[in-house]
Amino acid sequence: MESPEFFIFPDECATYIKEKLDILEEKGWVGISSADQEFKSQSTKNKIPVGLMPIFNSDEDVLTEIEESINCHPEMVWVGWLTSYSPSLQGNLALETFILRNLHIFHEQQDSIDDIVISLARCKAVAVLRKMNRTRSAREGIKHGSMLKMLGNTASMQGLYCNIKKVAAVDAPVFINGESGTGKELTARSIHEISSRRNGPFNAVNCGALPTHLIQSELFGHEKGAFTGAVKRKIGRIEATEGGTLFLDEIGDLPLEMQVNLLRFLEDHKIQRIGDTGEISVDVRVLAATHVDLNKAIEEGKFREDLYHRLNVLTISVPPLRERREDISLISDYFFDKFSCEAKTRARGFSKDSRSVMQQYQWPGNVRELINRVRRATVMCEHRLISPEDLGLERRSHDWREPLTLERAREMAEREVINAALVRNKHKVQKAAKELGVSRVTLYRLMEKHHLSRHASEETHPQKATFESGPEIKLISP
Repeated sequence: MESPEFFIFPDECATYIKEKLDILEEKGWVGISSADQEFKSQSTKNKIPVGLMPIFNSDEDVLTEIEESINCHPEMVWVGWLTSYSPSLQGNLALETFILRNLHIFHEQQDSIDDIVISLARCKAVAVLRKMNRTRSAREGIKHGSMLKMLGNTASMQGLYCNIKKVAAVDAPVFINGESGTGKELTARSIHEISSRRNGPFNAVNCGALPTHLIQSELFGHEKGAFTGAVKRKIGRIEATEGGTLFLDEIGDLPLEMQVNLLRFLEDHKIQRIGDTGEISVDVRVLAATHVDLNKAIEEGKFREDLYHRLNVLTISVPPLRERREDISLISDYFFDKFSCEAKTRARGFSKDSRSVMQQYQWPGNVRELINRVRRATVMCEHRLISPEDLGLERRSHDWREPLTLERAREMAEREVINAALVRNKHKVQKAAKELGVSRVTLYRLMEKHHLSRHASEETHPQKATFESGPEIKLISP
């Protein structure tokens, strides 16, 4: 005798399905109440991919209670069945909404048990396909260690994975180019985790986030009594990374006086704590990244050229999201699945319009922005499919299926350019105006015209200076 198939039904509906359970079991399908299933092992629960939903009431409170049970099983595919207790579907908005939001298929009262059995089998097949797709998508987009989080199958990302392996095999400084939100720290972690230093510590320091007067103490450490407030010895980040990898993010924000100390360390691999006269030898590999155009900073005297060449022995470029649009669906689906499992959500995926808009949008905040928008949409969506409005992209993208006048196209382009300049300059109007070649008064007028705030909103993510896109690797003699 063949092993039976299993399905779940909400405990709230037990009264309305119990007369059908014996018949369904004869057909090879055993029903388990959601309440009883809680006592099953986790492995057993994961093996039940389908549910049967007897619909017996259209009261919103009852439907909401049932929907809460459904949301406890976000990966399950549900079959609906209008029982003899069901009210008429005609003109019943609450019931229509419930069915569209939660059910893959539903049956009328007159449909037979055989029809329901066929639907259960088909929905099981759909659930299996979804699980296979999630597994395949995750497997195709990941490699080793922190590369688990680096999703992408495009040629530029495949090149990045290859270059990570190349530089990981060489114990030399690496400079990582890339816009804000592209994953520079993940790239640095990936290099560390497949390098010969993988068993040592990995420490990341954001040089732009450290107060100027604390940078030296944070990096090099200090002795007790070295300055007011130094009540005990402090081991600096460099010394604490002995045998491992130090990632210096936003290196372009490092003050000139600190650049000298860092250069000295890179040359002889020795540090001196504040308040100490002795030197300490430290074996540390340094990786660095920045949003600043260092060539321009060198010309302006804001960054030391000798330090730049010490750091820029090996170079890797992380491509921006807009230049690998084929990965947008993979990334958005991956994180939608992740977030929908973390919290209850009514959404079951993205609408066709959402996918179209995501492909058109320029993504100034890159992957970080995409992840944040998907997280917010997953939580806030009130429908079965996530819309452009849920993603907060309805005002930023145009449906190219609709007619577009030349005047409207100019306005859209002007708005995008102004917004990008504001984001790059952290919404500092004077700097953005200088970059755009207009007066501050003119920029304020244009911002008002396009309804742009001078403050970063939750929909805006910083976009730093643009680097040359596409993966590249080059070796420069120190």
